[in-house]
Amino acid sequence: MNKDIFEGNWKQLKGKVQEQWGKLTNDDLDVIEGKRDQVAGKIQERYGISKDEAEKQIKAWEKDHLH
Repeated sequence: MNKDIFEGNWKQLKGKVQEQWGKLTNDDLDVIEGKRDQVAGKIQERYGISKDEAEKQIKAWEKDHLH
């Protein structure tokens, strides 16, 4: 996915991101500011999963939420 689309739609997407990954705090979302790589890092940190697993989850989520 084009990272510009992710960043450009961040205000609309962050609620959906938090629905999917409820362990992400509002502070996390503010720090992320739509930067896709930071989304993966925070998911990795909060859920104790590998970078590859975080990327896999994000790609699946993007497929369902971004057209």
